[in-house]
Amino acid sequence: MLIDTYGRVATDLRVSLTDRCNLRCTYCMPEEGLQWLAKPDLLTDDEIARLIDIAVRQLGIAEVRFTGGEPLLRPGLVGIVERVAALEPRPQMSLTTNGIGLKRTASALKAAGLDRVNVSLDTLRPDVFKTLTRRDRHRDVIEGLEAAREAGLNPVKVNTVLMPGLNDDEAPDLLAWAVEHDYELRFIEQMPLDAQHGWKREGMVTAGDILASLRTRFELTEEGSQKRGSAPAERWLVDGGPNVVGVIASVTRPFCSACDRTRLTADGQVRTCLFAQEETDLRAALRSDAPDEEIARIWKLAMWGKKAGAGLDDPSFVQPQRPMSAIGG
Repeated sequence: MLIDTYGRVATDLRVSLTDRCNLRCTYCMPEEGLQWLAKPDLLTDDEIARLIDIAVRQLGIAEVRFTGGEPLLRPGLVGIVERVAALEPRPQMSLTTNGIGLKRTASALKAAGLDRVNVSLDTLRPDVFKTLTRRDRHRDVIEGLEAAREAGLNPVKVNTVLMPGLNDDEAPDLLAWAVEHDYELRFIEQMPLDAQHGWKREGMVTAGDILASLRTRFELTEEGSQKRGSAPAERWLVDGGPNVVGVIASVTRPFCSACDRTRLTADGQVRTCLFAQEETDLRAALRSDAPDEEIARIWKLAMWGKKAGAGLDDPSFVQPQRPMSAIGG
């Protein structure tokens, strides 16, 4: 069991499969100049499968989320999913992706055992997409979403970050589109995880701003904390349901007290939080032929030291030195 000193138990593992991405979203990466991890530093497919096996069999992990960078860039992704699907007990598996490669991989991922996907899409306007991501790939994402739905990777969730002066007027249009296509839309407050450290709290679009905008067109009924559990998104029924919309208010309404996550970076480091300044090395233990029990012990010790919260509301907060692409979303 992965328990910390505050009594929280981690049952959700986020696994970053690569630090590379085929977009350059302004809130995540600089346009150029970011140094990628060297290939020998990345975990191999076998190492990833072994760590997930240890997490599931010995540490109580019940859900695995594959992230990146962009996880669809990982050549061995389908094979990793197949190996995790064969574990006993079998964890729930999901994938967070920018959707660009999903049209050609959705069916194979479903057949391998993937349960569902989260696809990042911040705008319905191709020109705004190009400004936000520095790439002209909007149509690829739309087609990837359609392929995921057709493959049965449901519920298909769409993650959206609103940026002032770019897409902050699109919340109602995005929700209407999501309802029409049977996607579950989730708005995420912009977090301080950009490589260029340009994030400013006073410039972000808050959960309150998002909800006020949505209510200009929709009736929203809060589901409540009992249904939410440890999930990061607060959810509202849209016009009485059955469609729902979520808001992840990581900055203005943090949910650290209910956090049930542990994170594994692409180079084999345990992170107890997206905003942690410290990491614990599992790759070295793997490559020194440590037994599973020793790796589990190191992982437990790392999680025991997890802090009470991310500290985003603390004036002395220091942004992590590694960008989101290197540590997983």
